[in-house]
Amino acid sequence: MLLLAADTSGKHGSIALARCGPGDECNPVEVVPLAGGTFSAQLVPQIAALLAKHGFTKNDIGGFAVASGPGSFTGLRVGLAAIKALAEVLGKPIARVSLLEAIASAAGERPVLAVLDAGRGEVYVGEYKGKRLGESGETLLTREEFLAAAKGQLVVTPDTALAELARAAARSTQIVPPLGSDTLACLGWKKIRAGETTSPEDLEANYIRRSDAEIFAKK
Repeated sequence: MLLLAADTSGKHGSIALARCGPGDECNPVEVVPLAGGTFSAQLVPQIAALLAKHGFTKNDIGGFAVASGPGSFTGLRVGLAAIKALAEVLGKPIARVSLLEAIASAAGERPVLAVLDAGRGEVYVGEYKGKRLGESGETLLTREEFLAAAKGQLVVTPDTALAELARAAARSTQIVPPLGSDTLACLGWKKIRAGETTSPEDLEANYIRRSDAEIFAKK
């Protein structure tokens, strides 16, 4: 099956085509980087160009994987809107992939804290027990709260600054390679095979952090 994956969660994003199956086999055809700040203008044309480059059309796509968060509010909305539209038109399944879940999967099937820098002195933290989300789930913590939560845990991250912070506090740490949409494609394929898919109307971002508008409105 031909799978299209998209990640527009951060300052830089990417799209990927992958040939998947049988089993968990999923081999990237090509990964195309996307410059941050221009996702809305780039995403759909780049998808069309990537398909055409390899002799495909949108009708050849058998499924989708998309980063659902955490990350940029605007970036995530752009990526999810494009995948929603394509999946609805084509009637194909969508695998919703958390970036924290993808980080945790890079460490293998063992209990970990997957972490990403959230800015503002805060950290996105996901507790994973093997393939399953732990009781504390995915949340936003201050750096001090993160270090407390990480006591006795294995911290997994692609962020070297967070890894150094954890190590300085004597926390067990593993650095994994930076995430790409090819990683999302492989994890998304496993979800599709397991029937863990989302309909276009139910596809939502998991921002974890509330937007500034929500925070100020509450105040």
